[in-house]
Amino acid sequence: MLDRLIVVDSVTRLGPEAQGRVIVGGSHGGVYAAYLAAKARVAGVLLNDAGLGLDAAGIAGLDYLQPLGMPAACCSHRSARIGDGFDLLGRGIVSHVNLAAATLGIEPGMWCREAARRLAAAPLHAADAPDSVESRFPIEVPGRARASAMDSNSLMTPDDDGTVVVTGSHGGLLGGRPDSAARAAVFAALYNDADGGIDGAGFTRLPALDARGIAAATYSVWTARIGDGRSAVATGIVSAVNARAASLGLKPGGTVRDAVTLLAEASTKDHRA
Repeated sequence: MLDRLIVVDSVTRLGPEAQGRVIVGGSHGGVYAAYLAAKARVAGVLLNDAGLGLDAAGIAGLDYLQPLGMPAACCSHRSARIGDGFDLLGRGIVSHVNLAAATLGIEPGMWCREAARRLAAAPLHAADAPDSVESRFPIEVPGRARASAMDSNSLMTPDDDGTVVVTGSHGGLLGGRPDSAARAAVFAALYNDADGGIDGAGFTRLPALDARGIAAATYSVWTARIGDGRSAVATGIVSAVNARAASLGLKPGGTVRDAVTLLAEASTKDHRA
């Protein structure tokens, strides 16, 4: 039964091989991650609860998947590093489940690996793929700088090079790999801190982006819905900054909207230099 398992650091990387399989993923348990799992037609999924955060967005994907009949559960961000699928499988402890998972005997307090075993033994429930929930939009900033918000770091493209981006993604490196910090050579990037979690995983993109000369910050999961770029811009409050961002004058405690303005202005000065 365990040959039905696929372990990934992010559900943004699911391919055709995921169909009918059980996914143990390091992603947050929000709606965007759940949508990707449903789109891939997986049999069941285990994700990280990202500290729940504003509107319990870190587990909102469980309810999203329930009408599709897909069993899903989240493990505590204090038991396993967000962004690390094998850490979730190895030491994750279930914190929340949907009804479809509960009927399989999966419950809070259970080891992730036992929950995965139960998911792998369950019959496949066919469901139609949901409508897309992908989202990105431009942010109006002064001057000629460009800034945008997106629900996932995976939506970055080379067209974002040199710009400021606000993502709904968590601030954790995927599998601890520094090259996963940002998918484009952006000037600055902001991420949801996923409440930090075990080993401070929710902040690990910050030093990795410092090494690339990219200004970076996180905003508190309790001030904006994880997986929701619009929420980040509307209500996010900066929780941590890297050295590059600090050198530009960015500090914890301000709004994401003000941070975008500051960083956008800094990007135009950097280009003139």
